[in-house]
Amino acid sequence: MKVGFFTDTYFPQISGVATSIQTLKEELEHNGHEVYIFTTTDPNAPTFEEDVIRMPSVPLVSFKERRIVVRGMWYAYLIAKELDLDLIHTHTEFGSGVLGKMVAKKMKIPVIHTYHTMYEEYLHYIAKGKVLRPAHVKYFSKAFTNHTTGIVCPSKRVSNKLQEYGIKTPMRVIPTGIDIDKFDRPDITEEMVQDLRADLGLTSDNLTLLSLSRISYEKNIQTILNGMSEILEEFPEARLLIVGNGPYAEDLKKLAVELGISDQVIFTGEVPNDEVAIYYKAADYFVSASTSETQGLTYTEAIAAGLPCVVEGNDYLNGLLDHKSLGITFEKDEDFAQAFIGYVHEKNPCDQHIISKKLYEISSTYFGERMIEFYNDTLIYYQEHALAEKESLVSMEKIKVKFISLRKQ
Repeated sequence: MKVGFFTDTYFPQISGVATSIQTLKEELEHNGHEVYIFTTTDPNAPTFEEDVIRMPSVPLVSFKERRIVVRGMWYAYLIAKELDLDLIHTHTEFGSGVLGKMVAKKMKIPVIHTYHTMYEEYLHYIAKGKVLRPAHVKYFSKAFTNHTTGIVCPSKRVSNKLQEYGIKTPMRVIPTGIDIDKFDRPDITEEMVQDLRADLGLTSDNLTLLSLSRISYEKNIQTILNGMSEILEEFPEARLLIVGNGPYAEDLKKLAVELGISDQVIFTGEVPNDEVAIYYKAADYFVSASTSETQGLTYTEAIAAGLPCVVEGNDYLNGLLDHKSLGITFEKDEDFAQAFIGYVHEKNPCDQHIISKKLYEISSTYFGERMIEFYNDTLIYYQEHALAEKESLVSMEKIKVKFISLRKQ
């Protein structure tokens, strides 16, 4: 099978979407399929990239680190036709996504779309939420997805929202998997972990909470900071490690000072991808109060690294953390501190059977298997649908001819 991915976000840009695309690409190729990436130009991209087609783009107004395709439909079509693609998979509702749908229509092949982002959570970035409203998101999402052959939903939360929008296109919930080996990492020694902790100013007595994400308002790290004061009363040696960077970092640093806990909070900034695993290993618990995730790869990365999670729940996370060996969820922001304190005091034993089962469920291998199954089902559905449509057109033409014939009598 030959698949074309159309995306506005791809390496060297770093994001959950780019990582998801790369993971799926590797799994498809591992299973003998061919994958071609149609994406934006990027000043930091290598001069030559195998199987990557870059189209003219400009930076987004509100997200300068992101880009959007502005032209290249004919160019993309000619290449897709030359490659003889069987299926197109779009990963954005904007530039490249629209382009992918146009190419698929012209080539008469199915197009699958992954709905990666819950846009209602990000409206404040555009004119501070004064221009676009949830109703606009509903209209746009419906307009885009209703003209695709199938939709991949990273979580049940996404499929529920799309159904709420009134979208009728066939959907399948397929959480993005991760490469377990990148986070399990038996090569990371205890000495390496202790060296990192020492570099961060952590001692063996410090109970370490890890927050790892892009630092933006909707990640709700402020809730973790607010809960730290209560946690420090119970565990005076606790420390919060905030790994990442983003537009809200300075505000969080100011909040830590206002709360009087700046000495107990460590901001590392962004760390290289190949070093992320050791930060998971260096912590005792992964914490998050984000409410904007369609699934959140950091949660599964923490599980793969053997790090228990204490996170704000939703339909996806409540199902992911379905055993206390993996962690727990809490319901509301104000529940965080007590949920964390209670979980630490419980000292839940590790159940290796539960963990092994969960590792397979969140693996890139399982992710690839389910996606290939959906691709095959979509190809069959598209062929049957196209045949039924063709037969319907033939029938209508026959009725039209007969009607004209009767009028002449």
